[in-house]
Amino acid sequence: MVKLIGIPFDKKSSFLQGPALAPARIRQVLHDGGSNYWTEKLQNPIEHKDFSDAGDLNVDVYEDIEKELKKVLLPGVKLLSLGGDHSVTYPLIKAYKEVYGAFDILHIDAHGDLYDAFDGDPHSHACPFARIMEEGLAARLVQVGVRTLNPHQLAQARHFGVEQITMLDFEEKWRSLKFNRPLYISMDLDGLDPAFAPGVSHHEPGGLSTRQVLDIFHHVDAALIGADIVEYNPHRDVSGMTAAVAAKLLKELAGKMV
Repeated sequence: MVKLIGIPFDKKSSFLQGPALAPARIRQVLHDGGSNYWTEKLQNPIEHKDFSDAGDLNVDVYEDIEKELKKVLLPGVKLLSLGGDHSVTYPLIKAYKEVYGAFDILHIDAHGDLYDAFDGDPHSHACPFARIMEEGLAARLVQVGVRTLNPHQLAQARHFGVEQITMLDFEEKWRSLKFNRPLYISMDLDGLDPAFAPGVSHHEPGGLSTRQVLDIFHHVDAALIGADIVEYNPHRDVSGMTAAVAAKLLKELAGKMV
């Protein structure tokens, strides 16, 4: 059973707020009739008998997220989660570890999100993968699309054994992506170039195209147990372009999950 959930939380954002509005906006575009429910692999996951929309989690403070997740993430359930800022991924992965045991993470992002703390906050949206790796919640973490490394984050990546395919070597390495364990995908929309996804808080030129992200999804041959789409900021969207991209990615991920 695949459940779509929203996590309307952006209180750990370091620059701009707005991602708390994302789940409602992505759903609106998904269902507005501007496109259909079919994936490029000719699946209709949105109307599939094993797919349902569980609505939004009721979260006011950060600590509520994991508690609320445990009410919906039960054995046999896979979650397709709409953030929210990227801080929501840490409680998601904590909940997943209890239910699914060992799994890998594919993380698509402009940023490594490996800071030990950012602005004094170890649970900032710039830190979730430091928390995930130091607690051994993922068997393997592969990051794709990174283009904002600094010495601290590079040291963190090496310390935790994180594999990175940066934009500098993307074309050479992305087709080598292989996973042998169940897989969780964390999709930060700023992994895309802002030309394709302007509706994010942190514009970082030189990123992935929508086509490249879809090709990654289609290429990866692993049992997809969960995914999140995070960091969409409707305040910065242009003509609803990023919401449409998010809805498209949602369908393709849902197709792999059902």
